[in-house]
Amino acid sequence: MSFEVLTMGRVGVDVYPLQTGVGLPEVTSFGKYLGGSPTNVAVAAARYGHGAAVITKTGRDPFGEFVRSALAGYGVSDRFVGTSDIAPTPVTFCEIFPPDDFPLYFYRLPKAPDLDVRPGELDLDAVRAAGIFWMTGTGLAEEPSRSATLAALEHRAKAGVSVFDLDWRPMFWPGEDEEAAAAARTYYVEALRHATVAVGNLEECAVATGEREPYAAAKALLAAGVELAVVKQGPKGVLAMEADGTAVEVPPVPVEVVNGLGAGDAFGGALCHGLLSGWDTARTVAFANAAGALVAGRLACSDAMPTQAEVDSELRQATPAPTEREA
Repeated sequence: MSFEVLTMGRVGVDVYPLQTGVGLPEVTSFGKYLGGSPTNVAVAAARYGHGAAVITKTGRDPFGEFVRSALAGYGVSDRFVGTSDIAPTPVTFCEIFPPDDFPLYFYRLPKAPDLDVRPGELDLDAVRAAGIFWMTGTGLAEEPSRSATLAALEHRAKAGVSVFDLDWRPMFWPGEDEEAAAAARTYYVEALRHATVAVGNLEECAVATGEREPYAAAKALLAAGVELAVVKQGPKGVLAMEADGTAVEVPPVPVEVVNGLGAGDAFGGALCHGLLSGWDTARTVAFANAAGALVAGRLACSDAMPTQAEVDSELRQATPAPTEREA
């Protein structure tokens, strides 16, 4: 069986406060949700009707059982979800201070099970057969996950769409921020050689390429080997640039932010949907941008992923339209 969307990397349990505007010491109730960026991308893709699966590992504990049951509930296959004995299933807490402050607290030490995926455990035929293969920068942070992620990309050899979500999380890399970023760039460059699409915000693009200006960053990502560079600019919207230099700019979608943490994953799942649907870049990125805005206006991440009808409705209300120009 082949999957339309196969993601690889982080998984865990998000424990989010049900009160907003107060710190964790004052919070009295929480909600428990499936979490982990590539896992949420798979959930979002499944919400649009695509066959999706995740390559990852949990701990041997009740939260690992929760991950599997939650995936099944969202229609995402757990065929490639293994079990590691190195640590419990990770838990992530956050604080919610709308509109733009959402501190995260990752409990992934000494090492998360999803970083214990080994090259020899991969179903490389499934990796190559997937319509879209989605991996993240976090998967490059430690061995053996780093070698496994790069092996999957190399074996795939740009068959179909291979998306590199730059996903810069400095706390997962050894060393101080500048040292960690320098180390990460080596592996980011290697991954970009095998990817066809790169997605990241300005900080993530700077880690990958050294460029912070959006157009310069997009051009650098293309020069590194991808065919489509998607640069998220926060309140300035999204820039997408194709290999021929054609650039599309999508303005931000107005939203009353509740929790911005799931917006990027919703963007990713919607991007997969547009790519699989054969839409042009402008329509794909506009759709992904609207999906991200919808989830930013909701509390949860995985539970909040929208349907196509919801995104289409949001798009009908959003103005102005994307603009295209030669870079």
